[in-house]
Amino acid sequence: MAEELMSLYEKAEAFKIADLVFEKITGSGKKEFVLISDSGIPETHLQTLEKYKSELLQHRPVQYVLNEAWFHGRKFFVDERVLIPRPETDELAEWVMQEVNNRQRATVNAESEIRNLQILDIGTGSGCIPVSIKKRFAQLSVTGIDVCSEALYVAAENAATHETDIELMLIDFLNKEEWNKLGIFDIVVSNPPYVPQKEKSSMAPNVLNYEPHKALFVPDNDALLFYEAIAQFGKEHLSAGGSIFAEIHETLANNVDRLFRSHGYTFTEIRKDMQGKERMIKVRKEAQ
Repeated sequence: MAEELMSLYEKAEAFKIADLVFEKITGSGKKEFVLISDSGIPETHLQTLEKYKSELLQHRPVQYVLNEAWFHGRKFFVDERVLIPRPETDELAEWVMQEVNNRQRATVNAESEIRNLQILDIGTGSGCIPVSIKKRFAQLSVTGIDVCSEALYVAAENAATHETDIELMLIDFLNKEEWNKLGIFDIVVSNPPYVPQKEKSSMAPNVLNYEPHKALFVPDNDALLFYEAIAQFGKEHLSAGGSIFAEIHETLANNVDRLFRSHGYTFTEIRKDMQGKERMIKVRKEAQ
């Protein structure tokens, strides 16, 4: 199977995908699948394998084929209604959790401080960020919002699977009138759409043909529209001393930084991901 996938993917990626498929089919690793093969592959396994292979050879992402993706050490249900969680988004979530830990250490009355923190995830998609945060800090109040009701169904399924009590709301974040439905938050996190439309031509088919464009792309002439909205939202809905964490396009980090500073956020920090790309920003509202 991996050999066939090498017509679409690099060798290492093809073998990684094949391993995921074998694990899904057998419930164990590739080694066990090889042992099964030696004694004859069950017909049900063969049928499933052919089905998965057919979909993969049409560039359908393995996460959608298997309806699962790993994020922060947990398995999440995904399909074409939501973006596939990326490693850099996992790093963003971990940064938020570090912030919660820092607040816990910095306050004398830590238990009360953590319990009262309000966290908002803008564009929650599969719910991987709020679910992961809530699993780490059960006492937090965590809300996820999305413009797509179908995405919220997926987030609700993941919240139920992982037994997390998070609030999910259908909100068009770019419609400022809908901000009235939201309260005050201590931490705002978002992986918003930020890929300019002009980059479509250079994107891989497994992304371009399957992942939801609404969650990916922004107009070429207004690539920072979500960061502009988040910056304005923070003026009214971020507590004094509160923080905003956002994933960013690797080539637009300085632009995003300047945008937040233009709105009066004097503390900003850009962080690189594991590949050395500037992919995350943190900004903090002045304590009053």
